[in-house]
Amino acid sequence: MSDALMNEMRTRLSVLNPVSVHITDDSHHHAGHVGAAGGGGHYQIKIVSEAFRNQPSLARHRMVYDALAPLMQQRIHALVINASAP
Repeated sequence: MSDALMNEMRTRLSVLNPVSVHITDDSHHHAGHVGAAGGGGHYQIKIVSEAFRNQPSLARHRMVYDALAPLMQQRIHALVINASAP
């Protein structure tokens, strides 16, 4: 993952006031995949934030997708999210 994209993802996720964010680029596992051919990467995000407390998993994922919306389908093709409260 490029440092610029990593920084942009972290910046966009900062709206959730995370305690921690860990981003893993899994794009190399998807070489030849249609989404990879279009330039979008495959990523895993592990994020811990108080904003997720008492929120169901679907709501937590929507919060992450909303924060990263401008990057989805262009720079990010696939995203695995592990979102939890501290």
